[in-house]
Amino acid sequence: MNLFEKLYDEYEKVKVRFVGFTTKDTRYDFGIVYTNMFFGKPLVICMQTGRSTLLDPKDVENHEYLQRIFRIDTAEQAADLAEFFSDVLPATALHPEYDY
Repeated sequence: MNLFEKLYDEYEKVKVRFVGFTTKDTRYDFGIVYTNMFFGKPLVICMQTGRSTLLDPKDVENHEYLQRIFRIDTAEQAADLAEFFSDVLPATALHPEYDY
């Protein structure tokens, strides 16, 4: 019985960083999974809400995106998060993810 067509099934040893910090307004707890999958973008998980996204330095520049994806109340809080992520996320070089 073949109900599913497997698209990928990869095993990879990855680096995972767990970091918690506070700003003047908010506490944050994130898990950051550094992987070779997803075009080199780290997987960022908010440990408080379970919301996650793939982020690279270009994404971090978009404060409205950070505000929406992590359900942040103010633009100032989004700017604080952007500053944090710009320090911890590596510059990604896009590489082919799929063989054509």
